[in-house]
Amino acid sequence: MKLQQNRLTTRTLVGLSLAALAPLSHAGVPIDTIGGSEISFEGMIQADGYWYDNDLANLDGDPGDGSDHDFQVRRAEFALKGKGPGNLDWVVGYDGKSDKWLDVNLAYGFGGGHTLQAGQFKQPNSLEELSSSKNNDFISKAMTTNTFAVSRRLGVAYGYSQDNWGVTGSAFGRELTSGGAHGSGYALRGTFAPIKQDGNILHFGLSYTNQDTDADSLRLRTRPQADLAGVRLVDSGTLTDTDRLATTGVEALWVRGPFKLQGEYMHADVNRYDSADYAATGAYLSALYNLTGETWSYKNGVPGTAKPSDPARGMWQLGLRYDTIDLDDGTIEGGQMDALTAGVNWYWRKNFKFAVNYVQVDSERLGVSDDPNILEARAQFYW
Repeated sequence: MKLQQNRLTTRTLVGLSLAALAPLSHAGVPIDTIGGSEISFEGMIQADGYWYDNDLANLDGDPGDGSDHDFQVRRAEFALKGKGPGNLDWVVGYDGKSDKWLDVNLAYGFGGGHTLQAGQFKQPNSLEELSSSKNNDFISKAMTTNTFAVSRRLGVAYGYSQDNWGVTGSAFGRELTSGGAHGSGYALRGTFAPIKQDGNILHFGLSYTNQDTDADSLRLRTRPQADLAGVRLVDSGTLTDTDRLATTGVEALWVRGPFKLQGEYMHADVNRYDSADYAATGAYLSALYNLTGETWSYKNGVPGTAKPSDPARGMWQLGLRYDTIDLDDGTIEGGQMDALTAGVNWYWRKNFKFAVNYVQVDSERLGVSDDPNILEARAQFYW
């Protein structure tokens, strides 16, 4: 354990040392132009703290320490990015905290809205999953996203987009990092934005993923909107004799000036060989308001968070989210959980973000209720 902690500390200190070289007025550090490719270096460090008001289960990620809180580095992400030559873009990203590869891919734009991508990348599903982690509206992503969304996998994708609509399809396999997620499959996502202007956006999306289950087994479970918690309050248990997992997602987004309303619904179907098929669902609805008046942009079916209009004052946001998940189906009693999250975000200047969330959880599994409350805080530096 000490050896692993020392390695993590070394990786993080190296990242922080490199980060110190980043001018605070830039979102990336230009390095050089090699072979017609403009190379830059980007990174993000997040440190989280969680204070638990436990009900039944002890949510502490280190239950042996006798405390009711967790604190550690959540992410230590670094990426080299290249633009060019021509319409070629590439990226190599790594997370020193989780010791895993992030985006590692090539993308080529053919013009006319056609794009081809190969390598490891986020699969085309889930509006929240595709959004940038540095601009998460809340400290933890929704339980729905964390449970059902397919994140980064090795594969190839083709995308076609026009002014206000687009479609992307991909075929994927395993995760690049050894020991990561497995299960080959495919993903499709289509988006339509009948209103598309800065500060005035209406977006609808539909996605579908279908994948093989690794070793014919599957387990769906989720934490109570606290990424460092050591306990999952809802859990399907390990389902055996599973064949494929198919997930359908519906998403919507509305932006009007400093106000953003966003929601998603996901339905997962598990096909099994000898047992009854299994289904699970989840959904969330969130609202965000920029007290300082900034709004959102929109590109490729994903919203973009503005920088503070007054860097010295920063951008202040208030957020509220309702999130629900249901893992009960037939004889499988995985449980149900609802969560209400209230949050405050402060983007200071162009490289810092501070967030505080308060989460109320209402869960029930096997007839037993467990309703903890959690106070969360995050400090973030990115460039």
